Amino acid sequence: MTSKASITSPKVSFKEINTIAIPAIIAGIAEPLISLTDIAIIGNVENNSVEALAAAGIVGSFLSALIWILAQTKTAISALVSQHLGSNRLHAVKTLVPQTLLLNLLLSLVIYFITAFFAELIFSAYNAEGLILDYTKSYYRIRALGYPFTLVTFAIFGVFRGLQNTLWAMKCSLIGGVVNIVLDFVLVYGVEGILPAMHLEGAAIASVIAQGVMLSMAFYFYIRKTPFHLKISFNLNPNLKPLISMALNLFLRTLALNIAIYLANAYATDYGKNYIAAQSILMNIWLFFSFFIDGYANAGNAIGGKLLGAKAYTKLWNLSKDISKYAVIIALLLMAACTLFYNKIGLIFNKDEEVLLLFSSVFWMVLLMQPINAIAFMFDGIFKGLGEAKYLRNVLLVATFIGFWPTLILFDYLGFKLYAIWLAFLIWMIIRSAALVIKFRRKYLSSP
Repeated sequence: MTSKASITSPKVSFKEINTIAIPAIIAGIAEPLISLTDIAIIGNVENNSVEALAAAGIVGSFLSALIWILAQTKTAISALVSQHLGSNRLHAVKTLVPQTLLLNLLLSLVIYFITAFFAELIFSAYNAEGLILDYTKSYYRIRALGYPFTLVTFAIFGVFRGLQNTLWAMKCSLIGGVVNIVLDFVLVYGVEGILPAMHLEGAAIASVIAQGVMLSMAFYFYIRKTPFHLKISFNLNPNLKPLISMALNLFLRTLALNIAIYLANAYATDYGKNYIAAQSILMNIWLFFSFFIDGYANAGNAIGGKLLGAKAYTKLWNLSKDISKYAVIIALLLMAACTLFYNKIGLIFNKDEEVLLLFSSVFWMVLLMQPINAIAFMFDGIFKGLGEAKYLRNVLLVATFIGFWPTLILFDYLGFKLYAIWLAFLIWMIIRSAALVIKFRRKYLSSP
């Protein structure tokens, strides 16, 4: 039970923040850890390892784009559940939750069939050709079978987060991650005399099975531990329209985000197979760091929405300062660890000397960005919990089309290649972090 002191205190306790943040960090890194495991195993196969690594990186980026763009109902449902929890009105969203899960399932099925049919056209747009294009098509058509599992799972995770519980999502993600890693080794390399090596397709099958396991566990916790159910009401919940509106704005925001990632991969692919292989490693490490830091953003999302529902503005302001501080500390620790093992990290993913040279020449830029990323991700999470979807949309549109794209074009023209991509990402993150901090200070520091 919440104590009287915790209610009247002007700050959210370190324990309360970490009760949400720590499991969220572990749950958050499971997905990029699966991708990192995939590229580490694929990048070390005997035949065509560079082409296989490039294909896995391209497909991984495209799948991440789809998931981030279309899984925005996770954030929207989390914000609405947490706000109604803070105002003691959870009963008002009981029919909304199963309607949202059904919406996610139907949307994911439509997207799967469309993208599987047009796979060659999609990956040709990434400048993939020849063997790389063949690999991307076969890998995607299998791995994307798990897309409906993932989208529904993420929506359930959003409900958990709105209820201030990220422990259940952590358990699902950990088990799914372990299943994926074990099956990766078995299916990619095979078992002599028992199971033939399946190369890239084995990694795709492993991912689908792991996603199915995660969904099964998520349903278990949802049915047994939450006040919600799976019965669909055909009377649309009044909150469904605000949820869809919020999700659409976040959809446009995430679309802009993924346009930046698409441009980065398209340019890298155009530079050559070694460049896209190195970029695949850099991007997956960047995403791993992002999800790692994002644990505190999840805490800001869940607790921020609850505080807004309770109109506890002083606590909200202090929360923003505290979680930003914690996130920056994590970013600095990640930088220090990677600096210590700088020349060994690339070897985990690939042994090709040219790929490793390209990776190590740019990796320092990824590391230097981390404190800036931490601030951007923290306020991004808080703004999602507050329902500030329109502002988040506008910030990403400006950061992508006025910051990232012109920077990439300029430095690509000057011949910077991978440096151009990561300079563009640096400008992108500076714009995002500055815009969110300024807006938050103006709106919530002065709130009564």
